[in-house]
Amino acid sequence: MEYGIKLEIFEGPMDLLLHLIQKNDLDIYDIPISKITSEYLAYLNLMKEMNLEVAGDFLIMAATLMRIKSKMLLPVYGDEEDEELDDPRDEITKRLLEYKKFKEASKVLKTNLEKQKDVFFRKTQPEFTDEDFGVDVSLFDLMDAFRKVLEKAKESSKEIIKEEFTIEEKIRIILSLLECKKFVSFYSIFLKDESKYSVIVTFLALLELIKIGQIYVRQNAAFSEIRIYKKRV
Repeated sequence: MEYGIKLEIFEGPMDLLLHLIQKNDLDIYDIPISKITSEYLAYLNLMKEMNLEVAGDFLIMAATLMRIKSKMLLPVYGDEEDEELDDPRDEITKRLLEYKKFKEASKVLKTNLEKQKDVFFRKTQPEFTDEDFGVDVSLFDLMDAFRKVLEKAKESSKEIIKEEFTIEEKIRIILSLLECKKFVSFYSIFLKDESKYSVIVTFLALLELIKIGQIYVRQNAAFSEIRIYKKRV
């Protein structure tokens, strides 16, 4: 089903893998490849269902995970048991560690640049707000929350779909919710007893607003309540 808009994924496959490892509290040096592969593919299916543009990098990573999974399932024969065999997961572990180091360095650089910006451009003592002390929310954090809403949503009949909101209308609704409030919670933008079609359209509207820079999302701590803020001029 088409929803009238296509969005590019603004995070990559390595971000998704790190998200899954953190979410499941896994040891990056001992990744349960079967579990990770299944969850990774579930995310790809959800992206496709929402009409998100799944880049080739995601599909290449899916093929890599399935290849590693296949190698892990191969039996070990004879003298091979006595030899120190290479772990098929090593290639993905090495890439994850390098990417994680890069992400952490980028985060430190971003923080330092923001501090310098405050020093040079703020003449008065800054007034800190709740979101200044929060943590970034990734696309995959949003998808985790979205999946919970989608599981509770009702299937739409063809007659109901004709009267559903468009993405443009949902964008206006989300912005109107933020007009008189400092923030709204992620779950508050979805209507009670909303259809699956409408839930998906609402989520796509949220992603579009993030993409064009009209809103941003924060959490006070990892995996806590997701809050939506409107960017103030």
